Amino acid sequence: MTTTDTLAGLVEEARDQLADTIALRRSIHRHPEVGLQLPRTQQVVLDGLDGLGLDPRPGRSLSSVVAVLDGASPGPTVLLRADMDALPLTEESGVEFASEVDGAMHACGHDTHVAMLLGAARLLAARRRELAGRVILMFQPGEEGYHGARFMLDEGLLDHADGAPVRAAFALHITTQFASGTVNYRPGPILASGDKLRIVVGGRGGHASAPHRALDPVPVACEIVQALQTMVTRRVSVFDPAVVTVSQIVAGTAHNIIPDTAELLGTVRTLSDATRGAVRAMIPRVAAGIAAAHGATAETSVDDGFPVTVNDAGAAELLRRTAAELLGDDRVELMADPLMGSEDFSYVLQRVPGAMAFLGACPPELDPAEAPTNHSGKVVFDEAALPVGVATYAALALRALR
Repeated sequence: MTTTDTLAGLVEEARDQLADTIALRRSIHRHPEVGLQLPRTQQVVLDGLDGLGLDPRPGRSLSSVVAVLDGASPGPTVLLRADMDALPLTEESGVEFASEVDGAMHACGHDTHVAMLLGAARLLAARRRELAGRVILMFQPGEEGYHGARFMLDEGLLDHADGAPVRAAFALHITTQFASGTVNYRPGPILASGDKLRIVVGGRGGHASAPHRALDPVPVACEIVQALQTMVTRRVSVFDPAVVTVSQIVAGTAHNIIPDTAELLGTVRTLSDATRGAVRAMIPRVAAGIAAAHGATAETSVDDGFPVTVNDAGAAELLRRTAAELLGDDRVELMADPLMGSEDFSYVLQRVPGAMAFLGACPPELDPAEAPTNHSGKVVFDEAALPVGVATYAALALRALR
């Protein structure tokens, strides 16, 4: 049997277990959990790994699971990751297996990630003799803004390689932005950093009928918003871009009261550490300067979000070759541009060469350009794409350790 035949067999086996993969995914979808503590989801993972001989280990400070699969002979280590947490969002998808938890939904597809990696674990456990090395299966809570990957690294995630360096780390992320069953990749930056911006403009309150007797922070805040957009277009290279979005303005208590303060909240996205640092340094200068011109003040804070997710060129090429062997060249697409969302798999890629790719799962009756996207309460993923994810996870481990 050739290596290509072996990979083709993976796809068929993944399709054979599709009913189980869907059932597992829907069970998780009905009972979403948010944040770092996901006891029910953690137990689903532990139950799914039971009997595979992997010795899964729960996290200490968070509901993570790390399982190690040793091949028949010694060799390097590869890491495969699935995130597990849901979003604080009310589901509006209309599917019959919709969330049964008020105000929580698997709107980013992490339920599918768990189901796919568990399916891959079964395929790999049956192929131990083909593995020369070790596979670390990383089931991670707290990706949606809680830095779960960083906490898992702090708890010794990479120590499961038993003293040897991890050769490569891979993750898949499902999305409706691409055609179902396709694998979409790119070397270099694939997702942006994502920092949280807060600016408090200080003025002097008063009666709305006499603004000259007060110092109104609202127009100052509005001017700061506009100035930040000019800053991006005039101070940041279009070839190393940034996005600064003010998404919330909070000020005042009544229609006839000038408030003392106005608060701006937003996000800062960049595709390199250099631009990230430069933009973070420029924002407080712009805000303070605009405020000072009006006799007001501006206090700025930029809280660290996830770093830029950067795919190692070699790992991205391995991913491309593997997916093309598995699915055919026509199902593997090079992304023209990064996405400006952010991901905490970036913490892993800071420590280990690796790559993330997007698994297309747009329902076939919808246009990927118009379908509800991740983080929408209306998003629906095409479950027919799940065997592609299961087989791709397994194939990446087999290729990295052959």
